[in-house]
Amino acid sequence: MIKMAKSKTPEKQFVTDSNIPIKRVFHKSAKKTKKEEPGTYPFTRGIHAGMYRDRFWTMRQYSGFGDAKLTNERFKFMLEKGQTGLSMAFDLPTQIGHDPDSPQAEGEVGKVGVSIASLKDMMTAFDGIPLGKVSSSMTINSTASTLLAYYIAVGESQGSSSEQLRGTTQNDILKEYIARNTYIYPPQPSMRIIGDMIGYCAKKVPQWYPVSISGYHMREAGSTATQEVAFTLANAIAYIQTCLDQGLKIDDFAPRLSFFFCCTIEFFEEIAKFRVARKVYAKILKEKFHAKDPKSLQLKFHTQTSGESLTAQQPDNNIVRVAIQSMAAVLGGTQSLHTNSRDEALALPTQESAKIALRTQQIVAYESGITKTVDPMAGSHYLEYLCDEIEDGVWAYLKKIEKMGGSIKAIEKGFFQSEIRQNAYRLKKEADEEQRILVGVNKFIEANEKPPELLRIDDKVEIQQNKDLKKLRSSRNAKKVEDALSKLKSVADTDENLMPYILDAAKAYATTGEISNTFREVFGEYRPKEVF
Repeated sequence: MIKMAKSKTPEKQFVTDSNIPIKRVFHKSAKKTKKEEPGTYPFTRGIHAGMYRDRFWTMRQYSGFGDAKLTNERFKFMLEKGQTGLSMAFDLPTQIGHDPDSPQAEGEVGKVGVSIASLKDMMTAFDGIPLGKVSSSMTINSTASTLLAYYIAVGESQGSSSEQLRGTTQNDILKEYIARNTYIYPPQPSMRIIGDMIGYCAKKVPQWYPVSISGYHMREAGSTATQEVAFTLANAIAYIQTCLDQGLKIDDFAPRLSFFFCCTIEFFEEIAKFRVARKVYAKILKEKFHAKDPKSLQLKFHTQTSGESLTAQQPDNNIVRVAIQSMAAVLGGTQSLHTNSRDEALALPTQESAKIALRTQQIVAYESGITKTVDPMAGSHYLEYLCDEIEDGVWAYLKKIEKMGGSIKAIEKGFFQSEIRQNAYRLKKEADEEQRILVGVNKFIEANEKPPELLRIDDKVEIQQNKDLKKLRSSRNAKKVEDALSKLKSVADTDENLMPYILDAAKAYATTGEISNTFREVFGEYRPKEVF
């Protein structure tokens, strides 16, 4: 009889970052799993049969700072270094619909992203970059319709029709109410604008993903992996229902819905999370919404490594953290990936840091060997256990949210916000008490660290943007702008699709702030319920 080996150390209780208990060893999954091929329903093992054997994920690096000219230079540098898609960051005034010369924009112009005040800025940002040949992702929400209109107009000026344009607008307002707060209007009119964008793109911009339903910001705010998936899919249900209520058919728009998830450093849990998200989403689309097109059932997602996990202390350690996270994202089957830079806990990334982050992806793709087979983690008892635990938790949350009346009702009650804050508090408490080790922060600390060179945005950017904006206003056709904004305001009071009128205003050189203020007059501004 074979004698079983026993650990010599006392039994210690281990859990994942999401508080899922971990056994010493796993022999089999708690559930019986059926044999499943990649590229087939419910897509647990990946949405494509060949995955990265056929084609690598799109490699994007989040870029955008200062003015449009500086951003254009960074775009071209990263494309030259092998980046395969653009990802555009916007400053706070652009995100919340204020022009650079607005009092609300003071001190923030160009600081956390690029300042885009009008079509003129967008044309400068993409000067020399053929939009008919490159895929662009724009991290923009409240003003997404305006920025997409600028992008369409730039493409047309280059000779590319809207049918040729490829890319994504984040355009997920529900997670703004939950975790990020760059909202402008109340939920109902915001959902109407998003529905209009989805409907317009289905007909006029068919290769565009008009919404990227995002769990990333909820995870960065402190949610568990289970909450990230559940809350994201609950929001997806709300967007889908909005489109159906506007008369769209599920298979006309569902293939162009996309998702955006965070990837933290809890390696196996993150891989399991991505598998569960695909599986649960496929079942929702098939069983709840009765989608027939297989592409409607596929959860296509972009991943960004966790910015919250990066440390200001010993920033070079972040290169290692990002490498681990990027491998988890790839093993989880992502379609697109952004790797954070080592210095992002301190400032926007320098050009050199952004290059190292891109090289990290390239090494994973070309040197690690993990792209040579589809779903290399399949069959891991530990992974399957985590999948079972996360899936059970996701369905439980979805049922609870449905009983509340859906995502918007749950947001208004503060449910999502409360759940996330409770877990964020737990994580912070564990770090403070050194139950959670953060290398360089609460253990292996170094005194007298040499500060790294950081990217600083000159205040002259704001001064120049204000000068340029003044010049634009004096040179454009004021009557044309006034007429376009007047029509936009009138249509906002009806059920007619807003996108054609937003596009007309953009082409007339109405500014981001002017378009947003037109909607403010009709829809008002959102004031959140305080949750403690």
